[in-house]
Amino acid sequence: MSTQPENSPPSGLPAALGAYIIWGLLPLYLVLVKTVPPFEFVGWRIIWTLPFCLLIVAFRKQFADVIAALGDRRVVMTLCASATLIAINWLVYVWAIQNGHIYAASLGYYINPLINVLLGTFVLGERLSKRQWLAVGLAASGVAILAAGALTTLWISLTLAFSFGTYGLLRKRVAVGSLPGLTIESAILLLPAAGVALFYAQEPVGSSFTVDLWLSLAIMLGGVLTAVPLLMFAVAARRMDYSTLGFIQFLAPTIVFLLGLFVFREDLKPVQLACFVMIWTALAIFVWDMWARRARPVKTEA
Repeated sequence: MSTQPENSPPSGLPAALGAYIIWGLLPLYLVLVKTVPPFEFVGWRIIWTLPFCLLIVAFRKQFADVIAALGDRRVVMTLCASATLIAINWLVYVWAIQNGHIYAASLGYYINPLINVLLGTFVLGERLSKRQWLAVGLAASGVAILAAGALTTLWISLTLAFSFGTYGLLRKRVAVGSLPGLTIESAILLLPAAGVALFYAQEPVGSSFTVDLWLSLAIMLGGVLTAVPLLMFAVAARRMDYSTLGFIQFLAPTIVFLLGLFVFREDLKPVQLACFVMIWTALAIFVWDMWARRARPVKTEA
């Protein structure tokens, strides 16, 4: 007799798709705040993320979870590390977009899924099928081709890939919920973020937050656009194999890549097109294998 398993845990796929679509479209938002220096913008981004998280914590009545996590030294130390990694990731990404390195940022998040797959395999003990290893090989080859032609900006791509890959691993393994974890991360970063904002406020040009109403509102929006996809990602990371989550992540850099091509009008080189085709072929193989295994009926005793 063949049946599907009952009471299966909720899928992390919708949360993963939502997070990666928002991140893929983020360069369009960064155009609105392109006059804000990267360091200052990341500072304001952190400052406005915390109150948004606290509002949701209050609505969901999760302050007890936050307090419980703060009472666990191991959890707090892990969140200190993850907060540092995500701050580095934000800073490098914003700087790259503001300085016109769209493809370098895209490449970083093309490399990131490979980091996720390797971490999932060698750290978490997840197993890949032969077809999935074929997909990994194809994607790695595509990234290697593109990286060879972008050595001057490769540091951007590698920093983005390793910082976010390690951040996701830490969030997957730490014993704290998605929202309490992000709230604590934001609180950890609040003091240095406030220091950065104060530094720019004392400069002759003054704080970007006081330039005009629309720019101030755009800066505040950064808190929402930071918290929402990170919450979705944390939910997905806890519900999905890290290797699978990694391959779904190809969605975000592909959106960024297309924005660079059609919106920001960056020149597309043949080597970049070759990489794009190889990675999407790899993604098609990986998704096909996932679908084939999920469609296979689970045998149970009658």
